[in-house]
Amino acid sequence: MPPINDDIEGTGIMVKLDDLLYARRMTLTQLAERVGLTLANLSILKTGKAKAIRFSTLAAICRELECQPGDLLAYEGE
Repeated sequence: MPPINDDIEGTGIMVKLDDLLYARRMTLTQLAERVGLTLANLSILKTGKAKAIRFSTLAAICRELECQPGDLLAYEGE
């Protein structure tokens, strides 16, 4: 059985939201308020359990964190 990791199950997509939040000295709660998402939904994204993300959500997160989508998401192949 392969090791368990924080990527979205079976896709190899890694969500680096923790790193960006730490670098910006921002909490998940603050980001949720700024982008208009529930803390629960943003937490699902942060933990890598999300199966999809809307472009509008991705754009809002990038706007608030002053980053590019590639800063938030990464592909880690096998």
